Amino acid sequence: MSDKFQRLWTTKNKNDEWWSSFVTAPLAIAANYMVIDFKWLTPNLLTLFSFMVAIAATTLIVAGGQVEFYTAAALIHISHILDCMDGQMARYRGVSSRWGGFFDKVTDQVQVILWFGAIGYASYVQTEDILPVFLAFAGVAFYALRGYIKYVAIYTEMSDDNEYLEKAYREVAEIESKTKDTSGPGHSVLTNLRWFAGEQRKLLSFDEGVFIFMLSTALLLNALTPMLWVFAASQFIYGVARTLQRGRQLHLNQLPQILTTTEK
Repeated sequence: MSDKFQRLWTTKNKNDEWWSSFVTAPLAIAANYMVIDFKWLTPNLLTLFSFMVAIAATTLIVAGGQVEFYTAAALIHISHILDCMDGQMARYRGVSSRWGGFFDKVTDQVQVILWFGAIGYASYVQTEDILPVFLAFAGVAFYALRGYIKYVAIYTEMSDDNEYLEKAYREVAEIESKTKDTSGPGHSVLTNLRWFAGEQRKLLSFDEGVFIFMLSTALLLNALTPMLWVFAASQFIYGVARTLQRGRQLHLNQLPQILTTTEK
């Protein structure tokens, strides 16, 4: 195993989402292995490419047709691979920036809205029923609520303690520093299989990594409305649960839990 590949593997996010963890992130590492030395190719440029591919997938979904759906499913995966590549490249080169992180998160949120909105429209065209549009809207709204509630909790803590962020980040960093790699090069086949089995619990998180799988599967099977039901119901449950959870954490003053970056 080359030193370059091993260094790239260490850039893989330890807290990757479900589909990212064992599909798109490893594919992103393989792609980065081929392009990481191209200095003109920057992490922010990869983020832009990812967003452009996401828009292309959205356009095909709205256009309708089985061939268009198949192509859109492939493009959604390509967009997510590029989305994984940008962070890996930034960490590998040591050029992570606040703007890059902001750009990446904003485009991630916008493309979720575009994809599910397009699916809602395509399902409406197929069924002549407005319900899929409502399901897409409800799912996106409650998904956004998950992030909004987290930052409302952070803002509330900051209003009472101007040193809150410093103390909380220090505690979170200590917790995350104890998280060890349990997969990839240097680990046995059995260890990797245990890691793979353990990652399956993330399927129930219904976050962006799961969305990629849900969207592409729905497009390949032309099962748009059933997928939207799952999306809307899961985000409603998580939105309500996170609201109650954040309120309890504020009440108990649980700083690290509020700031945990892997939980929206």
